[in-house]
Amino acid sequence: MSLKGKVCIITGASRGIGRDVAVALGAEGASVVVAARSETVWDKRLPGTIYSVAKEVEDRGGEALPVKCDVSKDEDLEQLVAKTIERFGRIDMLMNNAAILIPGNMLTVQPRHLDLIWRVDGRAPLMAIKYALPHMIEGGGGHIINVSSRAAVFPGPGPYNVPPGTQIGGSFYGMIKAGLERFSQGLARELTPHKIAVNVLSPQGGIATPGNRFARNDPENPDLNFEEAVDMGKATVWIMQQDPAQFTGNILYDKEVVAKNGL
Repeated sequence: MSLKGKVCIITGASRGIGRDVAVALGAEGASVVVAARSETVWDKRLPGTIYSVAKEVEDRGGEALPVKCDVSKDEDLEQLVAKTIERFGRIDMLMNNAAILIPGNMLTVQPRHLDLIWRVDGRAPLMAIKYALPHMIEGGGGHIINVSSRAAVFPGPGPYNVPPGTQIGGSFYGMIKAGLERFSQGLARELTPHKIAVNVLSPQGGIATPGNRFARNDPENPDLNFEEAVDMGKATVWIMQQDPAQFTGNILYDKEVVAKNGL
């Protein structure tokens, strides 16, 4: 199934997984709305802007619309949808990719960081969907893809073998992503009458994106040899080619999708 002319919104698309998926969709002829905060490169460890990614999409044959968007702000998400409709007149896919990690554990975490991870990783996907949904229903259906992580997989019951000195963390991120997965399957049932699929897609393992390397990268002489999330791009294209009335409510991993479908 051709994706030519399909309108796809991707949040967190100025670099990393968002950029890589945007480029993959552009190569299939899709119209990609590149949404992120980055209009300029303010840190050498974080190359890429909404404009550079939009150009890459267009260089590969797609159409692109760069939109500055801070997903923690409802008004930005509302404007993102409005600008998409103004330019393209429809929404065929929304990918909620933007996310942050917060430092620390339960003893050291700052309350403001808890508020921020909830707004960016938890609340923002819900609000983006809320604003996009009426247009997707009017258009006769479409796809919602929520990007998760293996951090959402529960560790199971203890006791746990935790060697002395082991750095423990990630509980906050895992909590949000697990909630996002549960919400996605509930929403998939809710939207079945509207032929709108809701699926979750995660990287099978860690990908050396600018965001993942940020804290460990030298701010003065950063290593810019990042990995491209090729399988996330391939898997997203494949999901978009499925019938949204039939393929919905799935918790997917990029490499499994690629291997199973010979992509």
